[in-house]
Amino acid sequence: MAYQTIRQEYLQIPVVTRAYTTACVLTTAAVQLELITPFQLYFNPDLILRNYQVWRLITNFLFFGPVGFNFLFNMIFLYRYCRMLEEGSFRGRTADFVVMFLFGGLLMTIFGTFVSLVFLGQAFTIMLVYIWSRRNPNVRMNFFGLLNFQAPFLPWVLMGFSLLLGNSIIVDLLGRDLCIAVGHVYYFLEDVFPNQPGGVLMSHVFTINAFYGRPFHEPRRGGNSDFAMTIWRF
Repeated sequence: MAYQTIRQEYLQIPVVTRAYTTACVLTTAAVQLELITPFQLYFNPDLILRNYQVWRLITNFLFFGPVGFNFLFNMIFLYRYCRMLEEGSFRGRTADFVVMFLFGGLLMTIFGTFVSLVFLGQAFTIMLVYIWSRRNPNVRMNFFGLLNFQAPFLPWVLMGFSLLLGNSIIVDLLGRDLCIAVGHVYYFLEDVFPNQPGGVLMSHVFTINAFYGRPFHEPRRGGNSDFAMTIWRF
């Protein structure tokens, strides 16, 4: 009975959130059990390009450190805000949510090459938090009952809390700046630019409906952009 309840609750988690958080937990468990080591997972462009260890493009997003408070903290925020995005502004748009993952992962991988970050999972989590906070600017947050603030300040509050946990200030600042920059690029392209008077390139891109008779030059209707189809078009 307990197994059926747990299984039912697990299957109620949206598919992308379920897949990503499960992969993160299983990867950490494998490291904890010494089946693999972090040295087999971290992001290393030389090993990827010269030794064809392409799995590192994915695994560096799945490892959040050894099991402990820092790991649990990251898992809670990853699960919470990934799920709220998928069930909120991406409800019924699983493909668009996957495109956001791919877009964010690609930009972080490119930027990570220059700032020497070896694990990008925490930065990716903050990118999700940033996008959620920008789409819910009026939500009031309470951080462990100690601090009240508006949702857009949440990424910065998390950065301060991360420093209190003893993380390196240099690595943390680089990682947070990276993820906030990537999150803002996505937010700008998805939510801001298409609705601007001069946003011709994005707001006039045809969506998949064009394949069913809408003229190419006709502007897309509605206030929300279709970022997935923008990627498709360009």
